Amino acid sequence: MIAQTTLFGVSAVAAVRLFGLTVLAGGTAGLVALGYRWYFRDRISTGLAVLAAVSSVALYLNTKSALTQVLAGQSELFEMNVVLFNSVAFALATAVGPVGQRTGDRVATSVFAAAGAREVTGEVSQLVQAVGRVVAVTLPEDVADIDEYERVEASVKDDIAGKTLIFPRRLTVEDLRERVVNRLKDDHDVGYVDVEMEPDGTVTYLAVGRRLAGIGPTLGPGTAAVAVVADPPNSASAGDVVQVWTTGENPERVATAELRATAGDTVTLALDETDAERVAGGRYRLLTLPSTPTADREFATLLRAADETMTAIRIAPDGPLDGTRLGDIDATVVAVRPGEGPVEPIPSRNRRLAGNDWLYVVARPETLRRIEAEAGGEPVAPTESGGS
Repeated sequence: MIAQTTLFGVSAVAAVRLFGLTVLAGGTAGLVALGYRWYFRDRISTGLAVLAAVSSVALYLNTKSALTQVLAGQSELFEMNVVLFNSVAFALATAVGPVGQRTGDRVATSVFAAAGAREVTGEVSQLVQAVGRVVAVTLPEDVADIDEYERVEASVKDDIAGKTLIFPRRLTVEDLRERVVNRLKDDHDVGYVDVEMEPDGTVTYLAVGRRLAGIGPTLGPGTAAVAVVADPPNSASAGDVVQVWTTGENPERVATAELRATAGDTVTLALDETDAERVAGGRYRLLTLPSTPTADREFATLLRAADETMTAIRIAPDGPLDGTRLGDIDATVVAVRPGEGPVEPIPSRNRRLAGNDWLYVVARPETLRRIEAEAGGEPVAPTESGGS
């Protein structure tokens, strides 16, 4: 088949053919990687790229052998020089496959970025960033969870990890950070984002969390939500205070509750735990009472819709914050629970902090993480507080 090839060396003609087959294998792997990126918006696996590279070489060799047999009546497949040539060709194709994969994927990523894609999976070349006037922010492979929030599904974090986000140039670091946060929230249904970014746009830390859903997070200590069968007044709506009365000839009031939701004749009530056990699953009549929303209910509603959250942070004795003024903390402290004594709501900014004090802080995740590190305590609320 290749008369110029010997067992111990390769002639010039055979070397040129080997070089051509190597280029063919690398080009095939690159084209397959580019097409895979275009269609699936993801990076092709190394094994599949190597398979494409080896297949292109095998197709050439098989076609040439078939033509040789048909046109020239020769069959040299089992000659030692032919076997050696084919083995070397396949080895080179296997070695160059990953190179073609990376090159094709890199070219595809850069082309998509230059074409105006919002995000890609992979790195964008420096040339595209300079000519295309874009800033590429590559997210880290390790995406952490925010302790104060409900955890995001693993599939969502896997989708975020390693992704490159494309933004216009001439953004300040803070503007770029805000755009990264908003992009992750909008495109990946993430409720909260904690990200640290260097001046050059390098992301050094990324954590995500979900917004707490349902009634549970808005229930105060010692309260519960139950479903009962009732006929609420037409004017009743979520948040109204209602009296719960038994049905029958001699109705009796059994509890006072807050109306949370209605679905036909099924009503969800929030009330004291003891009353909840007594009325759960029963049939009652409801009487709406005139009242204004309570402060804690309004606070919980606003907090759920905001980017901030509230957590309790313990001041470690002899820690960095022990003995400092409350005003030195760059966050909103809504209450302080001393190591011994009642909770102090809306404390003075001049109050001195002491070891074992618990601070109830409202701030964004990155701020809470920084304060926790400075306080030297654990980001866990004391059990007697009942949660927030």
